[in-house]
Amino acid sequence: MPTLFDELEIGPITLPNRIMLSPMCQYSARDGVPDDWHLAHLLQLAIGGMGLVMTEATHVSRQGRISPHCLGLYSDACETNLARIITAIRNQRDCPIGIQLAHAGRKGASKRPWEGGGPLPPQQRWHTVAPSAVPHDAGWQIPQALDKHGLANVKEEFVTATQRADRIGFDVIELHAAHGYLLHEFLSPHANQRTDEYGGTAKARRRYPLEVFDAVRQVWPAKKALGLRVSATDYIPSGITTQEVIEFVAAARGRGCDFVDVSGGGVAAKQQIDLRPGYQVDYATELKTTVGLPTFTVGLVTSPTQANEIITSGRADGVALARAFLRNPRWVWDAADELGADVYCPPQYERGRSARYIAGLARPQSTGE
Repeated sequence: MPTLFDELEIGPITLPNRIMLSPMCQYSARDGVPDDWHLAHLLQLAIGGMGLVMTEATHVSRQGRISPHCLGLYSDACETNLARIITAIRNQRDCPIGIQLAHAGRKGASKRPWEGGGPLPPQQRWHTVAPSAVPHDAGWQIPQALDKHGLANVKEEFVTATQRADRIGFDVIELHAAHGYLLHEFLSPHANQRTDEYGGTAKARRRYPLEVFDAVRQVWPAKKALGLRVSATDYIPSGITTQEVIEFVAAARGRGCDFVDVSGGGVAAKQQIDLRPGYQVDYATELKTTVGLPTFTVGLVTSPTQANEIITSGRADGVALARAFLRNPRWVWDAADELGADVYCPPQYERGRSARYIAGLARPQSTGE
């Protein structure tokens, strides 16, 4: 079986190891435009050596943002400033770089987490859209149900953002169909109460997300990878079933999907999650063994031994880490040292990883050293 530090092919792209930087919203953009915070954040994580560097959720329109401070790729300014960040990373390291394209749907117009989360005050909100005119929870605005014109517009926004991502030089796109955002809302019977061709049965509910996937795949070059992030469960009895998610991903595979990133929840405010180490790995295993796509797992994967065991046991093909990287941007180096693997390190930092230095940490230092 492969190990954590073996290469992984996701479609036409080869990752140098099986560790992904999981998309993590920074809530620090201005009208979707990244600034020096995003440059510092992604660059200092990228030099840490993970196999796939991913942006945070990057929204395809102003209306599709989670918060007023979320990253976007819907204007020339967004494109120019993201290109600056990609260039900075490539100047330091030759590695695959991906972007997660997203639309927040009915969970848009929200406060930042450190401002309390939840919906913005009425005077600061913008109109949100969703499959159905059903709010996310009490106190949230009622979204506008997308009509045929709205559906076409959102799909075109994904296409335009994809073309921008190609011009910038991204290698990978992950379409965000998880965590209660628009594409997930269409998939879930909890949020999708339509009675037209886009609602009702599981096949009808996945029709629009697949239409978006097809439109993106058509303009995204074949030499680049396209994947999905999915919620394998809504963590509520009335939510989507894992079997329905499997059927959705299998349909996407037949349309050119190269990988799947398996998460969970987000569509229901009253979800009940049993948090424990690797609590979503079993869902990834089920998708991996059933659909057969390269599969990433995410959710309280924190230690190198745990991550390696997930790979060597065949439970997933890769691991996506989020908070672990915020706590320790050099997690990959520590994992390589613990597991006896070789991994990228910029030459400026090599003396901090030398065998002589590491050995010296284990013995008392004299005052003369």
